[in-house]
Amino acid sequence: MQVLLRLIPLLLICLSSFVGRAADYKPSGTLQGYVLDRNKQPAEGITVSLIGTVRQVSTGPDGSYLFKNLSPGRYVLIVTGVGLQTQEQSAEVTSGQATSLNITISESVQELQEVKVVASTGLHEREVLPEVGQNAIYAGKKTEVVNLGALDANLITNNSRQVFSKTPGVMVWESEGSGMQVGVAVRGLSPNRSWEFNVRQNGVDISSDPFGYPEAYYNPPMQAVDRIELIRGGASLQYGPQFGGLLNYVLKKPATDKPIAVESQQSVGSYGLFSTYNSVGGSAGRWQYFGYVDYRRADGWRDNSRYSIFNGFASVSYLVSNRLKIGAEVSRAYSVNQQPGGLTDAQFAQNARQSARTRNWFNVPWTVPSVTVDYALSDRTRLNLKVHGLFSERNQIGFVSAITNADVPNAGGQLANRTIDRDTYRNWGSELRLISQYNALGRQHTLSAGVKYFNGFTDRRQQGKGDTGSDFNLTLQDAAYPRALALRTTNVAAFAENLFRLSPRWTLTPGVRIEMLDNSVAGRYSFAANGIENQVDQSRSRAFALFGVGTEYKLATFATFYGNYSQAYRPVTFGDLTPAALTDFVIDPNLQDARGYTIDAGFRGAYRKFLNFDLGAYYLSYDNRIGTLTRLDASNRPYQYRTNLGRSVSKGVEAYVEIDPVVALAGRSKVGYVSLFASLGFTDARYLNLPTATVANGQLVEGNLQDKQVENAPRFIGRFGLNYTYRTFTLTALLNRVGSAYSDANNTETATANAQTGPIPAYQVMDLSASLRLAGRYSFKAGINNLTDERYFTRRAGGYPGPGILPADARNFYVTVGVKL
Repeated sequence: MQVLLRLIPLLLICLSSFVGRAADYKPSGTLQGYVLDRNKQPAEGITVSLIGTVRQVSTGPDGSYLFKNLSPGRYVLIVTGVGLQTQEQSAEVTSGQATSLNITISESVQELQEVKVVASTGLHEREVLPEVGQNAIYAGKKTEVVNLGALDANLITNNSRQVFSKTPGVMVWESEGSGMQVGVAVRGLSPNRSWEFNVRQNGVDISSDPFGYPEAYYNPPMQAVDRIELIRGGASLQYGPQFGGLLNYVLKKPATDKPIAVESQQSVGSYGLFSTYNSVGGSAGRWQYFGYVDYRRADGWRDNSRYSIFNGFASVSYLVSNRLKIGAEVSRAYSVNQQPGGLTDAQFAQNARQSARTRNWFNVPWTVPSVTVDYALSDRTRLNLKVHGLFSERNQIGFVSAITNADVPNAGGQLANRTIDRDTYRNWGSELRLISQYNALGRQHTLSAGVKYFNGFTDRRQQGKGDTGSDFNLTLQDAAYPRALALRTTNVAAFAENLFRLSPRWTLTPGVRIEMLDNSVAGRYSFAANGIENQVDQSRSRAFALFGVGTEYKLATFATFYGNYSQAYRPVTFGDLTPAALTDFVIDPNLQDARGYTIDAGFRGAYRKFLNFDLGAYYLSYDNRIGTLTRLDASNRPYQYRTNLGRSVSKGVEAYVEIDPVVALAGRSKVGYVSLFASLGFTDARYLNLPTATVANGQLVEGNLQDKQVENAPRFIGRFGLNYTYRTFTLTALLNRVGSAYSDANNTETATANAQTGPIPAYQVMDLSASLRLAGRYSFKAGINNLTDERYFTRRAGGYPGPGILPADARNFYVTVGVKL
């Protein structure tokens, strides 16, 4: 661990020397030109890079690109794009002169590029990551890229079922309509605030604590997101432990062809919805900058569900030299949400819009700063360093009893005091990545390696006595919180993956990740009746390795087989180390992290201009699951024992197919283009072993939930859609169908009186969205969500923000007017 920790300051020292050497650098040339298709038409959105540097731009609407401040010499330009074949050309830059170089895209790339034009809201919405990215290897992994700029969806409230409509098997929790928190999962895992994913923004962790409390209480506004990168299963070696994989929000970038570019979107909608998104960015000399402010508020569909959310972001970067670039950014979010609470099954059937809680509030201030350094060591080797922090809070106040306990005045006319819970997070970390290409045995291979350090501290204060009012405030009525815990995490990890090109079509990528992890819980658990503090002190330290291997074979230019095996783990969390009650509760001193692995196999590709597909199967083994058993002590008294006790297995099929029949049959059309798609997920998630125990008549009665379905894991998730495009007008219709599931491992068929356990019925929802662009700068968007006004729910909550059934939103609409300058 000591050696790994020394690597980061050593790198900073080296980089400082690079900066010093760059001080004498005096750029004097310009390289510019156009990227054109076969018909000499501009190709917009193509990435143009200079090999051996950190310089990279995207072509504008006229196909132009521009590199300023280049030292004299020979440069090699590489033209790339997701799903495109790469193309290289060289140019000589002369001091004090502008060198022009126009690049014509080859026939094969032109055909794919044309798809982006004629079906930009259809086939271009979903893509896959390249074999090798800027600082990671993706070959052999199941990857998806959601391009939000080409998507017809309600981005105002982060409507996840629309955003992930072409990402098969994604389960979405729709428990509140603000979009402040995105709860998604795959492969039978829990969608609880996306905690089975390693959630990042621009490659930086944004969850509370990825190891001790991996819940994502913040996500960026989708209007500010350029694309979402999702890597399943095989992401665990390069990015961290979570079984679900990586979920990375990549924000929009500054304009590279002008000093000031402005975007503004103003929206209104149902239930008092108002949203304003405004951004500005650009490039001036060696500087680039970008920032946005986003604010939305609404009364909410349910009673007592109003909210207001602010998001802000600012970034700046400086090109020290062609090989060195330094950037800094900060995200800030602040939200206040009134929580309407849960419902019983009878209340839901009577009126799903009603609310029995008027005094519950939730508040999340969230700040994420980071600094990034990119350095090109050579034409084939790049370094990327990210140093990041998180300074945030999770605050709630309310009456949190079961929904069967009414929040009404007592005999004296007084309401009960509300309960206050507060978390404060202070995290920081760094991640150094290297990616290098090298030649061996006549072929070019790629190495990706890195080290990561994370230090997290959570100050948890719970069960505080709040006031008897109904507004949002965090004023404590007593001097102290009954529960006050200090929660700490330290993680050091190192990883390496190597892509070996066994042939022009076949790659093999083995990898390893070394984990060293410490987490602890210490402090006051509660006050005893005599006022004495009850203390808790638990900690875990361990080190281990994860292994994996991926492979990819290009059957043809339009089709690829891929597969991988990757180990993963879910760390012992703070909740696992905290007793549910002070007495009669024991935590296994040998408690271990949950461990397991994922196997993927699939076939994906794109045929000509009209067909995209990705057909895959998976097997996920989730071992050493942590749970609680009843046990009898030496005096034959029952107590609760938390330990590793179970194993579950998820297996299934994920399929995505999209076709444009107009292009397939006619090639071109004067009346527009149509794409039809189906995104299907079939999951069988079951417990192979999950012991249970109860006490009856002083005797321990043991059982096993073997073959029971895993909770919150519907067997079928299907999304079916139609995209219609005519010039700059698009229309998207989406049908979302989700099968039934259980809310508990016992697979309870009859809902309990408090509605916290029971079945989650199957449902289907329809959405309709449209957009129109005018004069290249004005846009109009509108949509109706839940077109048929279905009543359904996706979650039964055992605690906050319930307890009970949390209904999904009924029919609602939105309208957006936008401009880009």
